[in-house]
This record gives sequence, C-alpha cells and structure tokens, in this order.
Amino acid sequence: MCGIWFSAGFLPDTRHIDVVAHRGPDGHGWRVFKSSCGPVALGHRRLAIIDTSEAAGQPMAYAGGRLWLVYNGEIYNHVELRTELESLGHTFLTRSDSEVILAAYDQWGESCLDRFMGMFAFVIYEPGAERFFAARDRFGIKPLYYVSHRNGLAFASEIKQLLGLPDVTARMNVARMYDYLSAGMTDHTEETMFNDVMQLRNRECVTLDLSRFTPSHPLPVRRWYSLPPSGSLRMSEDQAAERFRELLAESVRLHLRSDVTVGSCLSGGLDSSSIVCLIDRQLRAEGNGNRLNTISACYEEKSVDERPFIEAVSAATNTQSHYVFPRAEDSLALAEQITWHQDEPYGSTSIFAQWCVFARAHQEKIKVMLDGQGADEQLAGYHAGFSYYYASLLRRARYFALLRTMIERRRFHGIPLLTQAETIVPRLLPRRLRLLVASKRQALVNHDWLGSKVFREGAFALSPFDAAVSREGLGPIKDIGDWCVALTEVTNLKMLLHYEDRNSMAHSVEARVPFLDHRLVEFCIGLGKEHKIVGGDTKRVLRRGMADILPEKVCQRRDKLGFGTPEETWFRGPLRGVIEPGVEDTLRRFPDLLNPVGVRGHVKDMLNGRRPLDFSLWRIVNVGIWGRIFAVTM
Repeated sequence: MCGIWFSAGFLPDTRHIDVVAHRGPDGHGWRVFKSSCGPVALGHRRLAIIDTSEAAGQPMAYAGGRLWLVYNGEIYNHVELRTELESLGHTFLTRSDSEVILAAYDQWGESCLDRFMGMFAFVIYEPGAERFFAARDRFGIKPLYYVSHRNGLAFASEIKQLLGLPDVTARMNVARMYDYLSAGMTDHTEETMFNDVMQLRNRECVTLDLSRFTPSHPLPVRRWYSLPPSGSLRMSEDQAAERFRELLAESVRLHLRSDVTVGSCLSGGLDSSSIVCLIDRQLRAEGNGNRLNTISACYEEKSVDERPFIEAVSAATNTQSHYVFPRAEDSLALAEQITWHQDEPYGSTSIFAQWCVFARAHQEKIKVMLDGQGADEQLAGYHAGFSYYYASLLRRARYFALLRTMIERRRFHGIPLLTQAETIVPRLLPRRLRLLVASKRQALVNHDWLGSKVFREGAFALSPFDAAVSREGLGPIKDIGDWCVALTEVTNLKMLLHYEDRNSMAHSVEARVPFLDHRLVEFCIGLGKEHKIVGGDTKRVLRRGMADILPEKVCQRRDKLGFGTPEETWFRGPLRGVIEPGVEDTLRRFPDLLNPVGVRGHVKDMLNGRRPLDFSLWRIVNVGIWGRIFAVTM
C-alpha cells in the first residue's frame, strides 16, 4: 500500500509525493526521464508489506530499465503468477508483487490485468517507447486521480497531490456538490468535487504515446473489465450457500498473505464476523498458535453498541480484542484532519468512528487490517432493498409471500406494516411520477434548503442515484439483482472504499477487503435477486453459507447498524453548540450555494426534534470545513 505520482510535460518537485508520506513511511523514490514532450517524473512513497527489503522499492525497473513501475496495492495471487512467469522464462530479483506486475505486463501486455486478483492502481512507463499504461482495479479499491492541462498531465493517489499544479485550481464542481448534499453521493462519476481534477474509475485503464500527446486533450480511457449479467446463475439454496462459503474462505486465505502483522476490523455484524471466524479457522489449521488482533468501535449508548455480538465472536475464536470508544467531542475536533485526508467532504460521523479503529491499529503496530466492506452491496444487505423485493413480489402476484415478509420484518425489526407499505407504492410508479412525488415531498419536508439559484440554474437531477445509473446505461432498476449491480458498480461501494482507503492510509495501515475478490463478486452478482432477501432475511446466502462457522447469536441477528455513531444524541446534546456555528460558517463561506432560510429551518427542525435527524446536517457542516481547509472557491 503506497502513494504514487506520475507526470509528463513539466518538471514537478518532490512535494507532490511527499505530501502523502502517510501512505508510505517506509520508503521514498523519485526518478525523472527525458522525453519528446518534456520531463517525465515517477514518484513513490512505500508502505512495505510484501518483501520489505530495500530491493523491492519503487520506482521499480524491469528488463534492464525498459519498463518502470509506480504501484499502490496488493496482488494476492502473486505467488502463483510468479511460478507461471518463471516457467515462461522470467527471472526475479525480489519476492515483491510489484516485480510480478512488471513481468506480467512484459509477458501479456495490457491483458495482464485479467490475471490479477487484488487491488491496485499503477502506472507503467516505457522510456524507450515514450509510452505509459495506467490502470485501476475492478472495483476501485485503490484510488487514481489525474489532471490534463496545457503543460502536460499528472496522475496521483490523492487529490491534494494535484492541487497547485499549473491550471489546477480548488474550484468547486457544483454538480457533484449537489449530489453530495442532496443524496450523500460521491465517487459515482469520473469527476470529483474539484472542478479541475478527474479520476480514473474502477475497471478503467489508459495507454498513451507521449510523443503524440496533445496537452489538455481528453485521455483515451477504456474499461477493461465487466461484471457478468445479473441473474446468470441458477442453483439451489444449498448449492449457493456451499459455493459462497468456498469462495469467501479462499479469498480470506489469499488476503492473509503478508510479511507483516495482520489484524481485522470487527463490528459484530455478519460481514466482519465472517472474516474473523474464517481467519481463526485458517490459523488453527496452520497450527502456529498465532492470535488474530481485532479492533472494534463501541459506545456507551446501547442503541449503537455492538459489544454483545463482538464478544460472541471473540468467545468463539482465538482472538485478541481491542476496543475503541469514539467520543462526541473528538468527532468535530478531528474533522479538519479527517477532511484533509479524505480530500473531499465525507458523509457522516461514522467515518470518524472508522478513523478511530485504524488509529488504534497503528497504535498496536498492525500494518494490515482485513475488513468486511463490499458485502452489503452485492448481497442486498441494506434494508432499502426490501422496497425492490416487495415490488418484485407484487409484479409476480406473490401476495402471500409479500404479507409473510412484512410480518417477519415487523417481528425481526419492529417496522410497522403501514410504514412498510409506504415504501412499496413509489417503486410501482413510473419513473417520472416517482420523481415528481419525491420533489413535492422534498419541498415540504426539507424547507427547500437546496433551492438556491446556483442549483436551480444547474437544473440538476432530483435523484443523483437515478442519474448515475442512467449514465452507466444500466436501465431502470426492476429488482434486487439490478439494485446490487448499481450499488456495486456505480454508487455506494466506490464511496465507501474511498473513505476506507483514506482512513487507513492516514495511519499507514493497509486495509484489505476479502468480499471484493472478483470471483466472489461475480458469483454474487450472478445470483441476481435469488438467495439474497428471502422473507425477512437479508444476505440469506451468507447466513446459510456461514451457519456452522458464525456464532448463532451473530448469524441470526437482523438489525443493521452500519458502523453507526450516536449522531442524534451527539448533535442534539454535547455538539449542538458547535454544529450550529458550523452551519453558519458554511453559509458564510458559500453564500450562493444553499438557500439560507431553508437551511436554518431544516437544521432547527432536526436539532429541536421536530423531524428525524439525518446525515444532511453533517454534510452541510462538513462542506464549510472542506472549503476552509482547501481554500475552495465557487
């Protein structure tokens, strides 16, 4: 896990790689080449995980200097690839996966991407041909941003590395800001919240001949990977459960490959608990007596505290448990620091809770942490999926199954039948009518706080989610399978991976996500709507597949906290005196961005308990913090 830099056409200084020293405190590399378009610079900050020797440092050369690499990530099947490449005549000077990438590119060209199992963002440069190849992994686990301007182009791991370059300003992208404020969405397009900075998206790559490069022209970006069609697999529930367990266990096995200490996040939910229990099985099978370190965020507020489930997992496994207790006052005291590392505004104080977990990992000298990110998106783990499930049951006239599911949800989750029924109707309406109803409801409930001249003139889509899905050409979402594809490929997952990457890297910790082994994702997407939501159960295939591995208390839990914090208690209590000035700071800093009267009414209603407190309150405050840190203009 590292920080990288690549630029062509101008000579930058090393501050563009040193500003992300937190991503790689174990090594520094910088090399400049001459080319027909001007200087070409490669920079690297190293977090040493595989082959920690200096020989594995970067920029790394291969084939006598014909190829050079800067790379961030892990190739989990590097051992198997190395063996195959050696049989084809390649020799290696290190045990690193970095050298395997170079040899694979030398052997198979750009199609080497299809052979990699892992997370990655890298640039390979060929000085003799004056050509570079940049690529990002299938699901966007590792970031790669770029700018193309009149002096040249540059790629980097974080946005802050690119700010301050010629023609690169900290000007707000108003369209993406609307998506964030109205729906909490980020990372769902190639654009960022900075108008001049773009990102190579998940499953994208670009090859460019610098001798023919025209500065400021669009880059020839292409997609190199696609998911299988949703619903392409048909199997029984028992078969699906068995296959799911096999794939997840294999993924966990590969994700444990490391030359440094490995630990795991443990929330007590199905996902992280499954990983911890599988790691425990793996360690017991190896018989080396190692104990897995787990780190969990806990609270005194019982409504969001998951200690009973965490303790059930700890009791069933040979783990060393560590607990952190995120505090209300720290959530805002650290907000500037977290926002600087995130580069863009973030969605809620749950990101602060995650920050605390990785801070503790660093304190315990754990350099690699496995996490359960990615399961909810491919397995319909969010309760919003029930509205699609209900609509699907209605279309197929399965009225008894619908009623049974609603009764089970009332029993499992305490959700009244009438409340559930209210979520069914919108899914049955035509898209235009659904948007109209939502528009009327937004104006009534939210005081039209987004009704500024800036947003009205932009004529932005009411639903950023629908707009993002439409841009991807996925078509209308008709069932759970379609919804899982949208969450995995377009919206939720990429945003959560952004948060996780920045929070872990801020503490020089590598975060690994076993649920995003592409073979497992392809299987889960292939299941479509089957074996995901069944009756009142979410993630049914995981529950069945892990039934004899997870503690029953965890396997049977149906509540979903989603790494939550007690925001309602915090914001209406100890943080109210800070939240209200934070809102006013945002309004002063960006006076044309929002409707001030609407914002104040919206915020007052939430703080006084006249309406449920939602994440929009934090988003409004965080925009002002972001604007101040990066001196953002409109």
